[in-house]
Amino acid sequence: MSSKLAPNAEILRADAESALTQARPDQTSTLSADELLHEIRVHQIELETQNEALRQAQAALEESRDRYVDLYEFAPVGYLTLDSSGLIAEINLTGAALLGEDRQRLLKRRFTRFVAPDDLDRWRGLFFGALQGWERSSLDLAMRRGDGTGFYARSDCVGSGPSAVRVVLADITERKHAEEEIHHLAFYDPLTELPNRRLVQDRLGRALAISNRSRHYGALLFLDLDNFKTLNDTRGHDVGDQLLIESARRISASLRAGDTVARLGGDEFLVLLEGLSTEMQDAAVQARHVGEKIREALSEPYLLAGREFRCAASIGATLFFAEAESVETLLKHADLAMYKAKDAGRNTLRFFDPAMQTALDVRSALETDLRRATEGGQLRLYYQPQVDNASRLIGAEALLRWEHPERGMVMPGSFISLAEETSLILPIGEWVLTTACVQIKAWSTASATRDLKLAVNVSARQFRQPGFVDQVRKILTQTGANPQSLKIELTESMVLDDVGDTFEKMHALKALGIGFSLDDFGTGSSSLSYLTRLPLDQLKIDRSFVVNLPDDRNDAIIAQTIITMGKSLGLDVIAEGVETEAQREFLDRHDCSAYQGYLFSRPLPLAEFSRLLTTE
Repeated sequence: MSSKLAPNAEILRADAESALTQARPDQTSTLSADELLHEIRVHQIELETQNEALRQAQAALEESRDRYVDLYEFAPVGYLTLDSSGLIAEINLTGAALLGEDRQRLLKRRFTRFVAPDDLDRWRGLFFGALQGWERSSLDLAMRRGDGTGFYARSDCVGSGPSAVRVVLADITERKHAEEEIHHLAFYDPLTELPNRRLVQDRLGRALAISNRSRHYGALLFLDLDNFKTLNDTRGHDVGDQLLIESARRISASLRAGDTVARLGGDEFLVLLEGLSTEMQDAAVQARHVGEKIREALSEPYLLAGREFRCAASIGATLFFAEAESVETLLKHADLAMYKAKDAGRNTLRFFDPAMQTALDVRSALETDLRRATEGGQLRLYYQPQVDNASRLIGAEALLRWEHPERGMVMPGSFISLAEETSLILPIGEWVLTTACVQIKAWSTASATRDLKLAVNVSARQFRQPGFVDQVRKILTQTGANPQSLKIELTESMVLDDVGDTFEKMHALKALGIGFSLDDFGTGSSSLSYLTRLPLDQLKIDRSFVVNLPDDRNDAIIAQTIITMGKSLGLDVIAEGVETEAQREFLDRHDCSAYQGYLFSRPLPLAEFSRLLTTE
């Protein structure tokens, strides 16, 4: 060691010697001042080393904390903590960006606010399961941001005890869109955007299972465009594609909600109809109606590349019920029926079942004839007398007949249901009302007939027209008929079908002076509570309760009850279908007001009814 110490070293050495003397005033030190100084330096170096290590540790801690904050706040996923009520307690910046809101505004907001309505139930199941300690689980959710825009997110949940749930949200919108695009390419036709063969076969399989549970028929319609190849060959594929796209649009517009149309390839389309009638014949009529609607739509002219083009379609149809047939068999049946349509001259529809096709052809011919009947003066009104309990003529019921030039006299049971289905009942019903009012006006000119009341049946479809009351008012004005001589007959089921609308129209017609009879009374249900509210004048005992009088005890009780109830409500009671004197005597004995039936007269054409009046 140098004999010349630096000033600081000299000071340290003197301080060390002084410290030794003060520490051991009566002892001789075992350490020299230089040794003690060395030891102090060693401790000083150790302290500086420890301080440096502490500074490094603090720097590392700060760096680690900054890295954690960066990882948490700017992670590629959203981190959220929800309380037990589903309110957002914590959320990182990525999560706030995903939800499209400022972080401070998100706190204490309900997370379900950002879940699409269709996925709310699935989310709630996941959330409450996490609260109850279920293992970590995930869901793909459709979500919406604060501005209403949608996105898809993968939601991973894990419970943090019963009071909180930690959620990790990952944006999977691009993946979802890619999956949707792949699905669309796999199951949809790229030209028309319609389902393809693969998808419609899957839907047909499900439709068979649904039919098995519901017991409703379904139908397949196989369509082939008749003139497509000619167009394709003469004007090119681009124009052909335009025809296919427009045809797809027209077919889709002709269908009911829930029906499916698919393009099988080329110019072939397949239509799947579900939820048809539980009766085969009615289901066939419904399928034919849709098929004809499509055929007519496709027959309308097309404007393709500035030029008009006409096309038609051959349509094959087959019904299915439950799981009686396989998907492949049904497709084959529909295809075969389509070729039958082509063989029949194209631009037509044919069913796979020949017997069903025959029945539909007969029905179609009847519909055509009925349209002609309404326009060609083939409809007639017959009049069946109504008498009081003293057998005095008090009026008549107007009954419709169809005088067909080839079929002869056609009774209502053969065509009224068809008229209802095709809406022909509307012009027919208007004709019946008008003709009846013309007759009322004619009767009003003679003292022997001016007090007669004429009852007219009104169909449900006719009565439900929004303008029915105005139509009746107009007919009364045009014919000059006394409304008090007109009696409208409504059935129980029709009255109860739409009580509010029925009440409104009945009261409006009643204000004009028109009377009402409740026809077929006793065959419906739940009508008693409405009787006191309806502006009725008469109850008509259905013929089904009259035919076995007086021998059938149950029918006798029902007839007596109707008469008693009607009288207590201040209503007249008329019995229809009275054919024997024993029936009349029983009804008369129980105070029935009026009668109608073959015992008094069959329905008569106007000329014969007029002769009956002269004999009274």
